[in-house]
Amino acid sequence: MNKVELAIVGGGPAGLSAALMASKLGIKSVLVDENRRLGGQLVKQTHKFFGSYEHMAGVRGIAIGRQLSEKVMADPNITVMLSTTAVGYYEDGTLALYQREPEEKLIDIKPQTVIFATGARENMLAFPGNDLPGVYGAGAVQTLMNVYGVLPGEKVLMIGSGNIGLIVTYQLLQAGSKVEAIVEILPKIGGYIVHASKVRRYGVPILTRHTIIEAVGDDRVEGAVIAQVDEKFKPIPGTEREVDVDVICLAVGLAPIVNLVWQAGVEIAYIPELGGHIPWHDEEMRTNVPHIFVAGDLAGIEEATTAMIEGELAALSAAEFLGRGDRAEIESIREDAHRRLEELRLTVFSEKVKAGIKKLQNWKELLKQRAGNLRG
Repeated sequence: MNKVELAIVGGGPAGLSAALMASKLGIKSVLVDENRRLGGQLVKQTHKFFGSYEHMAGVRGIAIGRQLSEKVMADPNITVMLSTTAVGYYEDGTLALYQREPEEKLIDIKPQTVIFATGARENMLAFPGNDLPGVYGAGAVQTLMNVYGVLPGEKVLMIGSGNIGLIVTYQLLQAGSKVEAIVEILPKIGGYIVHASKVRRYGVPILTRHTIIEAVGDDRVEGAVIAQVDEKFKPIPGTEREVDVDVICLAVGLAPIVNLVWQAGVEIAYIPELGGHIPWHDEEMRTNVPHIFVAGDLAGIEEATTAMIEGELAALSAAEFLGRGDRAEIESIREDAHRRLEELRLTVFSEKVKAGIKKLQNWKELLKQRAGNLRG
């Protein structure tokens, strides 16, 4: 294990794609994931992807995850460690792993390079009663329904009208729950119209310029109070009303999980457009630490297809660092990957992401300017 060329932390779309690309270039890797099966967020995405055929349009996320996982598990260049959590990365290059199955033990490895694809966590909201049973993140609801076949409740209030909120609303409706309303604090819907149209056909109202005030109930959610908001997003007195629900589902965004890369000495930038605190990296997914690369939601919140392409780019950069692969082949693959990324980011919904990427590119220069202003 101490002769590992490449360790990949995270077996979601980015990590899987990185492992397969690394193998294509002749690199042996160890792929670590804390779950019992590979796929990350793909294992609960029952909706079909958009875009072109090249971007897997018309294929359900669960099918994509299964295809990638089967390829990885069958690849002799990839060692998969499931039920294993990366718990630390230390100055001497040691990556500490805690394996729960098939037996509980701590394992230390010293990979020559590391690709961190640790994904993101769900954001929560602060309101009275947000710790009551029945308040879920949208990802938790997807896991209950699509992985374990458990319906979280009968009557649901969805908070957030981004793509995740709209998609999970539709999945709840298909599973038999009644979604009383979707609450959105902004003046317009945040997700694709095609998703919004699906839920509207079910008669679900989408209440823009609204927010949740509190969850109602003693031992569990029995209702929720919502209200309209003004231009400063403050609740308007007198507009409060109670909604009879037993589930409050929060789809209010994701935040990259930066603990390990921060511990590894990677510079952390704050880019709200990309999810908040993210590791600084260039367009080839290289960080300020020469042997550490990042990909997927850790590098900025986007779609699963984007994460897969970023995984490929990270593997290409790792190959360069290791001196592996044919340079002309690497450049050809890289050029094609950037073309696909650019196509994916052509929609109006990618404007915020592109603004965040530009801000990240200028981040170090901005820091220098601020430091100069403070000294002045």
